Amino acid sequence: MNTKEKLTQALKDAMRSKDALRKRVVRMALTAIKNAEIEKGGALDEPDVLAILQKEVKMRGETIEGAEKAGRDDMIAEAEAEIEFLQGFLPQPLTAEELEAIVREVIDQVRASSPREMGKVMGALMPQIRGRADGGEASKLVRDILSQ
Repeated sequence: MNTKEKLTQALKDAMRSKDALRKRVVRMALTAIKNAEIEKGGALDEPDVLAILQKEVKMRGETIEGAEKAGRDDMIAEAEAEIEFLQGFLPQPLTAEELEAIVREVIDQVRASSPREMGKVMGALMPQIRGRADGGEASKLVRDILSQ
């Protein structure tokens, strides 16, 4: 069962149990996926669905930051619950050591030796880590390794 099917099942379960929070979160996620499919003109593959879910988690993290500045504890608790629920659909994130191992392997595969070849490395790396690691972190790591 792919992630989109899991989300659809989670929506049905949330509707049966009258869980408003989960129902709202899943509907927002499914809407984001549907909008991306319309934009693409076809069905999304699994890494793209996971990227959308990561984006949803990131948006809620930003909501928490804004709510902390505004002193809105109610919004913070709600956003944290939403993040926890969405993370249940995401694969385990890569540890720093796992990410570094994958980056070094990709650098060896594409035979990159300088920071000028960073685009080639990132192009080969991103499909492998999408949904499991932040692209910014990966980019910084690639830059650091290629600069050595």
